Amino acid sequence: MQLFPFQIEASSKIAERFRDYSQDPLMVNLRRKVPFYQNLHSITGSGKTVILADSIAQMRTFLPAEPIVLWLSRGKVVVWQTYNNLSSGKYADIAAGFTVKPLLDCSQIDIESSSQGLILVTTVAKFNQKDKEGSARKIFQMSLDVSNLSLWEMLKERKNSEGRRRPFIVVYDEGHNLTDQQTHLILDLEPDALIAASATMRVPDALSGTISRLKSDKGWSEPDSFVTAVKSSDVVQSGLVKQHILLGGYVTPMEVAVDELLESWKRVDNEASRLRLPLKPKAIYVSNTNVVSGIQDNVKTPFEQRQARPILIWRHLVENHEINAEEIAVYCNLKFDPHYPAPKNLNLFAGKDSDYDRFLEGNFRHIIFNQTLQEGWDDPACYFAYIDKDMGSKDQITQVIGRVLRQPLATHFQGSSLNTAHFYIRTDEKKVFEIVLEDVKQKIASDSPEITLSFYKGDKGSSKKLNHDPKKVKQLPEISIDASKATQPIMGVVEGIHDYRTDTVNTVGKGGRIQILQTIGNASNNHDEWVEVNHSNSVTARWVFVREIQKTYSRAVNLCDIENPKFDAMVEYNSIAANHIREKAHELVRVYLNHSEIIQNPMNPFNVPSVSVLPEKMLSFSNALHAGYTVLNNLEKDFAIELDKSKRVWFKNESRGLFEIPLLNDGGGKTFNPDFVVWVGDTHIIAIDTKGDHLIVEDSSRKLFDIGKPKNMNGPEILIRLVTQGEWSDSVQKIGHDGFTVWTIKHGKLHPLHCETIAETVKQSLLV
Repeated sequence: MQLFPFQIEASSKIAERFRDYSQDPLMVNLRRKVPFYQNLHSITGSGKTVILADSIAQMRTFLPAEPIVLWLSRGKVVVWQTYNNLSSGKYADIAAGFTVKPLLDCSQIDIESSSQGLILVTTVAKFNQKDKEGSARKIFQMSLDVSNLSLWEMLKERKNSEGRRRPFIVVYDEGHNLTDQQTHLILDLEPDALIAASATMRVPDALSGTISRLKSDKGWSEPDSFVTAVKSSDVVQSGLVKQHILLGGYVTPMEVAVDELLESWKRVDNEASRLRLPLKPKAIYVSNTNVVSGIQDNVKTPFEQRQARPILIWRHLVENHEINAEEIAVYCNLKFDPHYPAPKNLNLFAGKDSDYDRFLEGNFRHIIFNQTLQEGWDDPACYFAYIDKDMGSKDQITQVIGRVLRQPLATHFQGSSLNTAHFYIRTDEKKVFEIVLEDVKQKIASDSPEITLSFYKGDKGSSKKLNHDPKKVKQLPEISIDASKATQPIMGVVEGIHDYRTDTVNTVGKGGRIQILQTIGNASNNHDEWVEVNHSNSVTARWVFVREIQKTYSRAVNLCDIENPKFDAMVEYNSIAANHIREKAHELVRVYLNHSEIIQNPMNPFNVPSVSVLPEKMLSFSNALHAGYTVLNNLEKDFAIELDKSKRVWFKNESRGLFEIPLLNDGGGKTFNPDFVVWVGDTHIIAIDTKGDHLIVEDSSRKLFDIGKPKNMNGPEILIRLVTQGEWSDSVQKIGHDGFTVWTIKHGKLHPLHCETIAETVKQSLLV
């Protein structure tokens, strides 16, 4: 699996902080360390599980013995999903140095093994009991035929076959659920590290002692030393989350809101089909299960007379909209009397252990659920959510929003509707929606300011006003990277990598000052001592090579033969061999960037789609491709008004998706979305960006201006114009603050032209 640069940056920061701490840890007593603590703070959809998995994979490379990782979460669905992903699913290659097991399947043999790391996955419910003595929980009970210790005690001792105490790392996914009682129990296991991940940071009081020691004795500051924060802008830029949130508030019967949801669902489904995308948009419907307005629904009633909200929603979908019942799942503990059973075509999942797997296999397109599935189920194809306010608090509503934020294929598509999370919230009073809206606004502003929020209230048909079709058909070419000329040079780089498979000298690296507790002496006379171990756990040369490329420009790895047997060599992370491999990875990225080109493909054009706008904030234009646009800053607004006077056909481009141009620069996979696109006759398309300062100062901007096309291909030329505020020199230095500078390229060099007014700036930008 390819990681995004921001994910590797976050995981590396956690791992390196752990390494530095492990070389000089604080001690509680001669045997027990003050655990390293870190909180991964990242928005929903950013890939927290991937970051955590890569963190422990890196931490393993610094350690002198194979670690045990206790991976915790509160919900069964989350745990089951994590286990599948780490053991055999999409994250298995990241956890390749580990054996992955459910906690209760762990045995003494697993703990004594020295061959691999061990990840034990479980819910906190498996051990969350204050009184361990006499507990009915299996983890605290002895299995005398296997060991004279309980699993809990085995984890606390955790000695391998060489008598070394294995490092112990606790990972708590969705760490905002971590309680004081859970923390006390975890600390009882004497972990070396505790890593929590959450979109909402909250530290339990039980960790106050650990935090205080790290602050006073290590000089750690809060939050800089305790928190690894992921920028939400990096997550949005990566395409992992949807770019827009559209909230609709309805003080209407359920049917009205669901009708509008289905109308939009069909439109997005058609758009996905038109673009031939490998996805089918899904919708969720969230409500209470067996309670209607605070009163239990009568289960001794024929199905057609039941008032439970999931039943009413199901019937509305099947009977009034003729949606195939095979495409609908009801995932909640909906109750039925034996004398009044559910229809045979009702796919009901009550949340038992086997239900989640069966639910996933069904690949349902309409899912009716309550909080059982709300915690942990994530499907990027989910675009729509109906939320019945009767279900509970506004906090539950904002949690549901997280379920719909993920973006399919980690790609922002042409057309804003495919980059938008749609919500239809039914309330009893308008003021309730106002409270929800304000809460969502605050969360978006603080956690994800790059995600735009649009909303409407009240009347049927309001959502239709938000979409504006183009006035005429206009096409744009697809822009991509041609790396064909980089293939041979990259093969040369790979050939120049040494083969370390039989090397027993250069593959060894010193493990630093990390010490490990080891049993010294024989069975009758032994004691534990801290010993310094000179070596760390080995990884494949492939692991080092690939992840180093992913740090800088992940696309480059696609041209490598990473299955080359020489990459099977096992190397220690700080060895001469590993350093050589890292140097070759950086050389390969440089070769890729230097020999690749940005080109257009006129043979595969696409039509400019409709745009979403807020009617009350829309700025109307006469010559624009659409009736108007919203979300324009002051400079964009002034430029757009003047641009419209030119009588050219133009449109305001999306900040993600729609017309994108890939960039060839270090930092990996970024794209350039010009603010405005203008057609000059049939021969030229001009892409203009009015805030191009960051592009100008990068050397890669020279390639941005030179967008070629394959030989013998017809079609308009693409011209790039960057507009920066102030006056700039030829040496890319800002020399004044007045007016604007229009950047073009002449004779292979950047050429700045200073303009006094916005009218002159627009005129110069449109010259061909």
